[in-house]
Amino acid sequence: MNGMTALDQVLQRADLVRVGSVHEAGADGEFRVDLCDPAESERLRAAMAVESLLGTHCMCLGDVRFELFDRDRERLAVVVLHHGAALRWEAWESDAILADGHLLLAWLAGHGVSGPMRQFEADRQRAEQEAQEERDWLAAMPAALEGLAERILSPSRTGRRPSPELLSELTHRLRLTLPDPVERTLALLHWHGSGSGRHFGHPLHEDVPGQLLGAVPIADLLAALTDPRAGDRHDAGAVRHLAGGKTRPDPKRDIARLPQPLRARLLAHTRLCADPDEQRRAERWLAPPQT
Repeated sequence: MNGMTALDQVLQRADLVRVGSVHEAGADGEFRVDLCDPAESERLRAAMAVESLLGTHCMCLGDVRFELFDRDRERLAVVVLHHGAALRWEAWESDAILADGHLLLAWLAGHGVSGPMRQFEADRQRAEQEAQEERDWLAAMPAALEGLAERILSPSRTGRRPSPELLSELTHRLRLTLPDPVERTLALLHWHGSGSGRHFGHPLHEDVPGQLLGAVPIADLLAALTDPRAGDRHDAGAVRHLAGGKTRPDPKRDIARLPQPLRARLLAHTRLCADPDEQRRAERWLAPPQT
């Protein structure tokens, strides 16, 4: 039996489908649909059509459980929907991609279960936002690092910190093309301030400019922040770097060297930040010392 048509052949034999949560048997929202109606059967078959095997399994349990029964109420199969895009069935060696995941989400919504559709749309919007944030961050990357984008993005792809060799290469390129330390530091601050703005849950690649700034002498950092060219994006990068906690060998000593007007300026910028975690950390690190 062909792997891509096997489920459809089971669906043709199915007389009833019981749909519910994979997390709680008998939970609210469980329902049954009689598939002896040819139109209903055809809609579900179209919605559960698959186009290819992924070769892997999703790590989560899934979202919606479909139990298929024949006319004698013998269970034929249990199929689980994952993220509105893939199905898991024990007859397959891996999860399978739906030909049109939206059809199955719409089928569920048509039977009063709209949660999976809402979750799918929320996930899609979040993915689009993250993709735009990545594009903006790459656009702010110093031109000297052109051609290295994939390697710089690798921490978010692999979950591993950038190698010392990569950081050394980035530093070398920046020093060659931006020999003036203030201009080089401004470029790094601008880049670091162009990310998602989240302190927790940000993409790992956004730490790269912060790690490069960690090797910048505090004197160069102060010179860049007091340079007339410094703006809001540079302030954002400085706050993210200085309030990171472990971004510099001795952050308390370096922050103590910030002139009060500069410290006040960075704090004022932080209070406009949308991320409450970033605000709290900045207040803790940059607030004037108690006298």
